[in-house]
Amino acid sequence: MTEEWMPNDKAELISAIEREWKLLTHVAEGLTDTQMASPDEGGWSPKDNLAHLTEWMKVLIGYHMDHHPSHEVLGVSEEITKDWDMEIINPVLFERNRNRSRQDVLDELKQVYEQLTAKLESMSFEDFMKPRHADDLEKRPLVLWIMGDTTEHFAEHRETIERTIKE
Repeated sequence: MTEEWMPNDKAELISAIEREWKLLTHVAEGLTDTQMASPDEGGWSPKDNLAHLTEWMKVLIGYHMDHHPSHEVLGVSEEITKDWDMEIINPVLFERNRNRSRQDVLDELKQVYEQLTAKLESMSFEDFMKPRHADDLEKRPLVLWIMGDTTEHFAEHRETIERTIKE
């Protein structure tokens, strides 16, 4: 998560999310089946990147916004999420999703995005600006996690996909 840009209101936040979403889905929908399944140097295909984004939108909704235990949201053991180590969590999510079909991954991506946008629409901008964790000494607002798992994450993985298909 970065703190470089902060939206001034809900409309600005939603607009930024929608902009990155459209860019991401435009790239994804333009890929051939071969491109969608072709791994990059790290072993992740564009399909894997999209499944990853879906998992983290689920975390945003279930853990950060609805405050359910992270391991329950991800459907993994408590041991996997206890330290929020991405070197442990992301490989587990990768393995769980890597053999899914292109269509299954795209369908779930769109479904979870719709759930997220409905959730965001139901909340006020003031809700987004409240501290995510009551015990956070820095009082970091929920909006940082929202942007981290949407605009920033969408852009990061879109750029990764674009690099992969150019190779």
